[in-house]
Amino acid sequence: MNVRFLGGAREVGRSALLVNDSLLLDFGMLTAEPPQFPVDTPDPEAVVVSHGHLDHVGTVPSLLSGDDRPPIHWTPPTAELALTLARDTLKLHGGSYNAPFTENDVKRVTEVSHTHGYREPFEAAGHEVTFYDAGHIPGSAHVLVDDGDTRLLYTGDFHTDDQRLVSGTTARPDADVVVCESTYSDVDHDPRADIESRFAESVKTTLWEGGTVVVPAFAIGRTQELLLVCAAHDIPCYVDGMGKEVTEMLRRHPEFVRDADALRRAKSHARFVTGRDGQRKRITEQKAAIVTTSGMLSGGPAMTYIPEIRQRPTNKITMTGYQVEGTPGRRLLETGSAEIDGRVMPVSAQVEQYDFSAHADRDGLLSFLDAYRDATVLVNHGDRCADFVSELRADGFDASAPRLGEEFASG
Repeated sequence: MNVRFLGGAREVGRSALLVNDSLLLDFGMLTAEPPQFPVDTPDPEAVVVSHGHLDHVGTVPSLLSGDDRPPIHWTPPTAELALTLARDTLKLHGGSYNAPFTENDVKRVTEVSHTHGYREPFEAAGHEVTFYDAGHIPGSAHVLVDDGDTRLLYTGDFHTDDQRLVSGTTARPDADVVVCESTYSDVDHDPRADIESRFAESVKTTLWEGGTVVVPAFAIGRTQELLLVCAAHDIPCYVDGMGKEVTEMLRRHPEFVRDADALRRAKSHARFVTGRDGQRKRITEQKAAIVTTSGMLSGGPAMTYIPEIRQRPTNKITMTGYQVEGTPGRRLLETGSAEIDGRVMPVSAQVEQYDFSAHADRDGLLSFLDAYRDATVLVNHGDRCADFVSELRADGFDASAPRLGEEFASG
């Protein structure tokens, strides 16, 4: 089996692996300025997508711009999320840079889409492929690829601990080669219950003191997790941005969430923002949590709310996800200022960060890999892949960290 790393090698973003020159696993984009795409656009016989986050699925429609129309295989939620993200990409960036795909390419996605559940083997480009629940977001999958000689497990993004939205992964299918993400290979997450309690207490204190809390959150997974947290702790909340559409969509796929009834109750508990007639400005005067995109303050309704609440120290901004270097969210945490409409504004509101990560931490990665001590481990999707490989080798693993464009051969 040959595996070529077209993206996601020694970096986070634009994940893409080409197996045996015929089967493409993921085809994402790295959200930078300008965006970065995989280092090559192959002509695969079939495409398999691990989950519906931009860095794994964001460039998939571009594969349909030529004469060929390779089938695309994914779980039902991933298929819907991919289309939502593609339309949002065109809306946000279609005019500001040469987007990698067109509206016609996005329409073609539905013509070649094939959805599969977990543990239901299917054929793709002459390989037997099976999805296993990865515990990251609804529909996320470990991808097992069998070419008859070698069994490759592509972990995608995964979490070993339970979240309110999805349960942690328990799947450990037999594999000869494991391509493993390493996003948090040097981090130990605090117990989720502790993080949640600190978040809820902080928000409630602010509301009791008469303040408003803006909760920037990723639309896919994180928004729904926070709505579940708010409902469980009886925190009044609004939801705004793409997270509204994603929440509605996930209600249609109850088998891919941990507790469909809890998600229904959380949706009923939250108030959805329409954005009409100055509604957002009025909401900032309410004593409530406002869960809104974008999670890194790079756009979205969050940039309407923050100017309204930034000057009052009784207000609060609670960051709930990793802030990539160079993003407005990272700058706010580091400098106490926010870039709004091209202007840097000081923020007097309190700023806090909570680690609601949907990725396995160091212990989670090691516990997962413990099942693969006899396999070859290829580490990707991380900022310190080489360091993690050194640690794995010291522990007896046959591990390496491929570089961008490199090819691995097995068997």
